[in-house]
Amino acid sequence: MIRTGAFVLGVLTLAACAPVEPNVPSGTGPLAPEPVARTGSPQSLADFRAVVGRVEPVAEAACRQMQPRANCDFRIVLDDRPNQPPNAYQTYDRSGQPIIAFTPALVREMQNRDELAFALSHEAAHHIEGHIAQTQASGTTGALIGTVLGSIVGLDTAGVETAQNIGGTIGARRYSKGFELEADSLGARIALRAGYDPVRGVLYFQRAPDPGDRFLGTHPPNADRITVVRRTVAAN
Repeated sequence: MIRTGAFVLGVLTLAACAPVEPNVPSGTGPLAPEPVARTGSPQSLADFRAVVGRVEPVAEAACRQMQPRANCDFRIVLDDRPNQPPNAYQTYDRSGQPIIAFTPALVREMQNRDELAFALSHEAAHHIEGHIAQTQASGTTGALIGTVLGSIVGLDTAGVETAQNIGGTIGARRYSKGFELEADSLGARIALRAGYDPVRGVLYFQRAPDPGDRFLGTHPPNADRITVVRRTVAAN
């Protein structure tokens, strides 16, 4: 179900991932391919609803197979708070239900349903792979190391707090690029199973700003993401 309006966000959100070899449930086989959508035209809410209707059950089936103890009941929403930039992310509500949110600006910016399907599948993959929990654990470990090192070298309270913050940031971002590529790989499998073309879908990154390969950056270069998706599809 797609909902709009305000909703409760978790303490941490993610927006992208890296290559692994997970198995997407085969079920009765992939859905019939989605008819090729128009190219170069902004997508509508109707397009988004159509994509959700095909991708959501496939993503939930993959989740139940790969993480049988997880909450696999995705809640897919439009984040229609004013002035939100193009974005999609995965988070949780207070009960632990996984939420995937798109801003209307991103829906309009995408040029075909394959792009919408890949983005949705990618965000579902973040939950299936447990990336938020892993990021939280890595950040906590980094903060603890920063605190201990700050105390050892004799920093004052403010200095220890700074070391703690730096350690937490480094810890939280240590694996973020890998997580993005991991979600790209599993997301490509989910989108393919739902009848979409993830190779066509990931070409959104040919138009999107490229984060490059910055130190402590959260996202890998766009070219790496396109390569991962192409390799994943070629192997299936």
